[in-house]
Amino acid sequence: MKKPLLKLALLDDQPEIFYSIQGEGRSMGIPSVFIRTSNCNLQCIWCDTDYTWNWTGTEFKHVKDTDPGYQKFEKHNWQISCEVVEAVELIKKFNCKNVILTGGEPMLQQPMLIDLMSALRLSSPDYRFEVETNGTILPDPDFQEAIDQYNVSPKLENSGNPIKLREKPKALNFFSGSPKANFKFVIMNKPDLVEVLGLIAKYVINPEKVWLMPEGTSSETLSERRMWLVEICKEYGFRYSDRLHVHIWGAKKGV
Repeated sequence: MKKPLLKLALLDDQPEIFYSIQGEGRSMGIPSVFIRTSNCNLQCIWCDTDYTWNWTGTEFKHVKDTDPGYQKFEKHNWQISCEVVEAVELIKKFNCKNVILTGGEPMLQQPMLIDLMSALRLSSPDYRFEVETNGTILPDPDFQEAIDQYNVSPKLENSGNPIKLREKPKALNFFSGSPKANFKFVIMNKPDLVEVLGLIAKYVINPEKVWLMPEGTSSETLSERRMWLVEICKEYGFRYSDRLHVHIWGAKKGV
């Protein structure tokens, strides 16, 4: 039986697989190869990769809805079906062994990503894998064995997702107890801290595994929010995460 294909973001007529630096969270600044999966089980109103899920014909809301010229994305123009072996060969072209599975929500495609990680490690045991996930989906045992680091970003009320979709207790309890997991919360306003503290207490998350990151797609917005967010990190012993890629390249795709 033919194996299912990876659903990847399509950018410039190619699967969105690119070499950059990690701009956020625990691995910030580390050179990494990114493979961007398409589709997501959440729809964050401020998402800067909305071309992976905000399809024409859906009723999902986005902060750009009132921007002149903004419109939903034609799925066939922004998503490509890709064989695992093709993705593997594209990744191997880069002289980098740190691979970040991002999205969209990568953990919707665990079987194919397990195959991808296995194939890359067969070519070189030095490959290391991180996954950026919204923390709503439990990993399969084989995925758990293959992955090196979970970058878990639970969504808050500011994302626009209803709580029944964004908070999955079984998954959050798993990630809280996993030595492979760290947590990154996207902060828009100071009141968001109340929600973050509630989740930390509810799921017994170690503060040393928590990064707070300002929401924003411009250096100006990030710089404004960082001033008070750093003070919150100092008060509670959290880590601060910026968005280096935004400061370097701006709100661009594929960087």
